[in-house]
Amino acid sequence: MSNESGNNALTPPSNFLRGIIDSDIASSKYASRVDHDGKPLPTVITRFPPEPNGYLHIGHAKSICLNFGLARDYGGRCHLRFDDTNPTKEEQEYVDTIIDSVKWLGFDWHYGDATHLHYASDYFDQLYQMAEWLVNAGHAYVDSQSAEEMAANRGNFSEPGKNSPFRDRPAAESLDLLRRMKSGEFQDGVHILRAKIDMAAPNMNLRDPAIYRIRHAHHHRTGDKWCIYPMYDYTHPISDALENITHSFCTLEFQDHRPFYDWILERLTEGGFFKQPLPQQYEFARLNLTYAITSKRKLLQLVEEKIVDGWDDPRMPTIVGIRRRGFTPESIALFAERIGVTKSDSWIDMSTLEGSLRDDLDPKAPRTVAVLNPLKLIIDNFPVNETADCSAPVHPHHPERGTRQFSLSRELWIEQEDFMEVPTKGYFRLFPGNKVRLRYGFVVECTGCDKDATGKVIAVHCNYFADSKSGTEGSANYKVKGNIHWVSVPHAVEAEVRLYDRLFTDPHPDAGGKDFKLALNTDSKSVVAAYLEAGADQAQADEKFQFERHGYFVADRVDSTKGKPVFNRIVTLKDSWGK
Repeated sequence: MSNESGNNALTPPSNFLRGIIDSDIASSKYASRVDHDGKPLPTVITRFPPEPNGYLHIGHAKSICLNFGLARDYGGRCHLRFDDTNPTKEEQEYVDTIIDSVKWLGFDWHYGDATHLHYASDYFDQLYQMAEWLVNAGHAYVDSQSAEEMAANRGNFSEPGKNSPFRDRPAAESLDLLRRMKSGEFQDGVHILRAKIDMAAPNMNLRDPAIYRIRHAHHHRTGDKWCIYPMYDYTHPISDALENITHSFCTLEFQDHRPFYDWILERLTEGGFFKQPLPQQYEFARLNLTYAITSKRKLLQLVEEKIVDGWDDPRMPTIVGIRRRGFTPESIALFAERIGVTKSDSWIDMSTLEGSLRDDLDPKAPRTVAVLNPLKLIIDNFPVNETADCSAPVHPHHPERGTRQFSLSRELWIEQEDFMEVPTKGYFRLFPGNKVRLRYGFVVECTGCDKDATGKVIAVHCNYFADSKSGTEGSANYKVKGNIHWVSVPHAVEAEVRLYDRLFTDPHPDAGGKDFKLALNTDSKSVVAAYLEAGADQAQADEKFQFERHGYFVADRVDSTKGKPVFNRIVTLKDSWGK
């Protein structure tokens, strides 16, 4: 696995899968196919086949963008298919969130007037019929060994496996047992249906892999109709063929499974179930992102141990989490494009994902001002109960978007870090005797501060220069090095602001068997009571802003309401984790 890397903006992203598709189109490999009604099929049909046993994460987002994006770019179609063959782990909740996530990323499964939302369970009857044919044809048998015996006889990478004593069981006997398995006569684990390939094959996946197991469990779609369920490696290629998939894209861990993918389709083609050309499986490198984990088991642990605030916690790499954090579909698509598609495993630095997000948000997000760590500034010579009108661009690079209006009053909120009673070298903000500009307002001169009984500064005093207002002719007469943000005390909107950061301090928190919890970032979330520019209380859920100086923020899609806003920090203006 290579070192951490991003994608050089000057280097076009690689995607070897496009070369494969281009070659297939040039050779007309899939050009003459028709559907059941005799209508021509697209020459490119892909699929995204998640198991509905959890929430999708950023790695799945890459796969969604890849499969749906390639189908779109080549005028084809992409199917959403749920691999729901394990009823003990799958729930409708996961189906619903996966559908929502794919839609949020901007994709759908419609092509013409047809809808291509499928489930492996749609094919249970056909999968079983094919299994019976495999038994009758001598390509499968019912094995009655225990799980421990099968594991012991499977061998390892240096030793071949041993044939099961039931491998030569007559087809009629295996067929009878299979039907009795289907009727519910046996308990879980008593029998299993296996493909008959080669127990001495160097590829362990060809050592008579299991294709059906007994599992007395309620299925979220088929109920209690079935008590035997097909295995993924058996179901996946058949589902692809039934749906006329052309290019079946998988991550590299499925590379060793491809020979069985091809074997099962070739056998069933011999049986007349399918016609050439068959779907082809191709593998690409999965997304390995620094400062994140994507193991479903470990993500579940974070949720169950309440280390995070649920699957949609904005620190989670789940799609529901990054969506609540404020990521945009366009930023995810841009990220997927930049990292490209290769056959070599590599680590993508989190800064590449965050950079894509900044690049997407910068031209879109309207600007506003927020004071996150407030300290009161009193302009002693400003008239009591009066205000001055100020304005600023909605977006500094898009004047056509207009200006926003706000008021300046005698009392303002500023950031605590914008005042030092005894300044350090190079400090140009407020300290006694120094002048600064109130951004979009007047130049002020600091005259001192108030402290409480403990010596803590609780207010800063200054005087303003009435002829120095930004945008007026007199402003040019004042040359100051400091420029600070502020909001008017009587006009400010008080809001809860959640400052999120990376969940882990280690770029590889679970590498090499490490306890990932030891790398948790204790500063990954902090909550502050902030003061925002007037109008922020009208923010809609999911509405995004750049808080000038602080970064990009979003009105939380769950907790934020009109009049009582809650904002999440999406990302800072600059990478604070750079080496």
